[in-house]
Amino acid sequence: MIDKSLRRLMSAGLVALLLAGCAAPQGIVERLPGDQEPAELLSQAENQSGTEAARTRLQAADILARRGDNAQAIQVVTDIDPSSLPPAERVEWALLLSYLGLAQQDGRPVIEATSVLEDNIDIPREDALTLRYRRGLALGMVGEPLPAVKTLIGVQKDDPGFALNDEIWQQLTRLRGSSLQELADIQDPIVQGWVALLELQRRNSGDIARLFERIEEWRGTYPNHPAARRLPGDLQALRELRGRDVRHIAVFLPESGPLSNVAEALREGIQARHMSALDQGEQTPQLSFYDTTGADIQALYARAQMEGAQVVIGPLDKDQVSRLEVRNDVPLPTLALNYGTAPTNHAEGLFQYGLSAEDEARQVAQRAWRDGHRSAGMLVPDNPWGARVSDAFRQAWQELGGSVASLISYNPEASVTNAVRPLLNVRGERAQRDMDMLFLLALPSYARQVPPTLKFYYAGDLPIYATSHLYEGRAQPRVDHDLNNVMFVEIPWIIPDAAVGGVEALPYLDSYRKLRNDDEPALFKLKAMGVDAYELGRKLPLLESLPGSETYGATGTLTLRTDGRIHRELPWAQFAGGVPQPPLRGNTQETDTADQPASPETAPASPGATGRGDDDA
Repeated sequence: MIDKSLRRLMSAGLVALLLAGCAAPQGIVERLPGDQEPAELLSQAENQSGTEAARTRLQAADILARRGDNAQAIQVVTDIDPSSLPPAERVEWALLLSYLGLAQQDGRPVIEATSVLEDNIDIPREDALTLRYRRGLALGMVGEPLPAVKTLIGVQKDDPGFALNDEIWQQLTRLRGSSLQELADIQDPIVQGWVALLELQRRNSGDIARLFERIEEWRGTYPNHPAARRLPGDLQALRELRGRDVRHIAVFLPESGPLSNVAEALREGIQARHMSALDQGEQTPQLSFYDTTGADIQALYARAQMEGAQVVIGPLDKDQVSRLEVRNDVPLPTLALNYGTAPTNHAEGLFQYGLSAEDEARQVAQRAWRDGHRSAGMLVPDNPWGARVSDAFRQAWQELGGSVASLISYNPEASVTNAVRPLLNVRGERAQRDMDMLFLLALPSYARQVPPTLKFYYAGDLPIYATSHLYEGRAQPRVDHDLNNVMFVEIPWIIPDAAVGGVEALPYLDSYRKLRNDDEPALFKLKAMGVDAYELGRKLPLLESLPGSETYGATGTLTLRTDGRIHRELPWAQFAGGVPQPPLRGNTQETDTADQPASPETAPASPGATGRGDDDA
């Protein structure tokens, strides 16, 4: 049976136990003799070679792991060449390294360890199942939900008594578009049942009573499915919410003033999603709109309560949200459409949602770290917006263990060269860089000039990771050609091909078609935010009961954090041929040599610059 200690690894409580050493492995290499200290064993290994040295290091790593010193243990075990170990001890190496990788919340060493499954050696059945299980978890950790689902379902089929429904469901709910279709094309009743359960959950998530009616119908079709015997925990928890459906939402938005255009776009998105849900026969809440212009927020709450509202969407104004978050509570569960300025949200029942650039910066840090980078350069505008986003990236990056080699706060109206030269520590015409990736926060006209300028200083091979702000929101192959190979995040509704394989796979497709027109992309994003605000508003009881549950929306995958803020996880894209494409899929690299300087036509000696980021972007 697969070790239960890692069964719920993704929960914060068990991760803490693992990191504290409370769930350490039970002597993976106990048969090796000796009770020396790890330091003595490592010193001894220095005077050994081949198999003998590998065995001694493995013994030291095992002792360290059982003592809870996972950080040092993983350093030791990753330095072992597994090919120098006999087959049985190679399996023990794989079990130890995969355990430590999961304990450290790093999927890459787990995937490395479980490559032993492809070696032509005998592995005991229980050990093989354990390694396959851990590989499935690790694939999910590194952002590969499709192979994760396939691996975990394979384990479940080979050991029917082993419940993996929660782990499978967690990765399954991350599948969209072509990835989901690839899974659906597998002609296997267990796989088909999982796909059918996911599809009915997505179609009926706004109406809990109807959802469980459909689940009972699904059980009739798949009576022997593992999830028919025990639903995934997230679905089981929804039973407690039956009868708590939101039937009336009050929307607090200004009808005049400086935020009226933003409010109008949000209102359009809310109404479009409401009408689409009605057209599809969903149970929908009543909507009542309240003008916040010059209004007393407490009076609006009193009026909304008197008229039967159960949930509030809004307000939009940052000052109003800031005043709400310092209270002890709010009169009604509230989804604010902005973030307050207080360090902590104190108000019970107050949730905050917006298009946060800080969330994007943190996601960039996580992706760059997963891709193997450890030393970052940072190019951010010299304004309050740039400072906030810079702080978010740097904090997330350093918490992961990364270092910042160079941070340049640039003047968006000055030459790009003025920022790139000190960033790269240029001497003469050649970069003297210590970084292995660049975090770029810039508006499109400035961002387009960065890659050619890097190339001019022989740094064209430096990987660039960026937020959504470098993309104007519409395909422009000619003007965006210089951004080729740049990785960036963006909302699904803006990059449907890269995000989900095409428009047809987008969430809330009917609303998308109603709202997509020739508007400025910034307004279209706000309409998408309105669509998601409507869905979040009518699911607030669900979010409160299942704070880790995800909603796949028009603006990304949305999750409620413990601080009451809605976290957005965005899909990735990479420029290829001047057009956003799925990363590393179907795109071609530049044909010129990356470390050659650009020609004078493509890299001006004094690149111009445009645009300054808005403080409230």
